[in-house]
Amino acid sequence: METSPEDNLTQAQNELYGWIKDYMKNYQHSPSIRQMMQAMGLKSPAPIQSRLKHLQEKGYISWQEGKARTMQIVDELIEGVPILGSVAAGGLIETYSDVNENLDLSEVLKIKGVFALTVNGDSMIDACIAHGDMVLMEPIKDYYSLRNGAVVSAMVPGLGTTLKYFFKRNGKIFLEAANPAYEPIELDLDQVVFQGKLLAVWRKV
Repeated sequence: METSPEDNLTQAQNELYGWIKDYMKNYQHSPSIRQMMQAMGLKSPAPIQSRLKHLQEKGYISWQEGKARTMQIVDELIEGVPILGSVAAGGLIETYSDVNENLDLSEVLKIKGVFALTVNGDSMIDACIAHGDMVLMEPIKDYYSLRNGAVVSAMVPGLGTTLKYFFKRNGKIFLEAANPAYEPIELDLDQVVFQGKLLAVWRKV
């Protein structure tokens, strides 16, 4: 027997959930905390963040707190993986743009929080990841779980995001290309934020 959101959500949680679904249907991307505050008539972000956490705990949304445009409606994930923007495979560029379409891989991947990025550049060409490909990424909750050689999307605050091989040596992080034309990027751990680990590459022929 199917249940409706009203069955296990408070009135405030259900009101926000309904508004978010309508917003994402109309605009094809998730709203900001400020927009949700205005819609709910609130002057503080705390009640919105609390409601979002409850919606996530109850399985209605997927949301990475503090990261813009990461919200997803769980019952709509089966219809496609959201394409969140582009990631550089050359230099570093600005990170995610608004969601604008879905990549339908529901029969292949159902891992919570999976997102897709469009590759810009040729620095991963020897790993069979070419300019224009789409990469499916699994969110990284703990970088200690990363193994050397994993392909990651990594953000260097103030510079942008890049797709590279991950290596850790002597307390340093190295982001290495699969193209000899590109030099490795050497960073301290506190200089990089790991966003996702490669799951698959999708190429439209």
